[in-house]
Amino acid sequence: MSYSIEPLREEDVRVMLGWRYAPPYDIYDLAGADDASTVAALLDPAQNYFAVRTGDGDLVGFCCFGADARVPGWDYAGGALDVGIGMRPDLTGQGHGYAFVAAVMAYGLRRFPYAQVRATIAVFNERSQRVFLRHGLREIGRFTRSGAPPLAFVVMAGAAEASGSAPLL
Repeated sequence: MSYSIEPLREEDVRVMLGWRYAPPYDIYDLAGADDASTVAALLDPAQNYFAVRTGDGDLVGFCCFGADARVPGWDYAGGALDVGIGMRPDLTGQGHGYAFVAAVMAYGLRRFPYAQVRATIAVFNERSQRVFLRHGLREIGRFTRSGAPPLAFVVMAGAAEASGSAPLL
């Protein structure tokens, strides 16, 4: 499947608000958030959120770059492109992750040229960790986000050229 990355539209965000993930992935549900403020935040160009679509234009996910791809509790010093992703729930776990992440990283590195790519992933989300590992990222540390409930994260990073996305640039 081929993917394109483009700016989010309001209707995209409203669809994403209805996505529901099976536990434990339900931490990624946008439900329960204030719809108006969530829509406004995700549509703010300064937040660097984008839609991921198939060649037919179907919304299959979203991505973000920079500060919104970070989780409070880690020292994000050093120049790296922080990448966050979200795939439509009915498509997860079906082998689409590698191409999805390749398209996201290729787009991100064209738009925000960095030598390093970094992703912060919930420790339980081994599927996502495996995809980023296949793109050349390696674990550089772990931390637990405080709050209710506390949640453990792994931070992965790698050279942009090793990410598997470089040929797409």
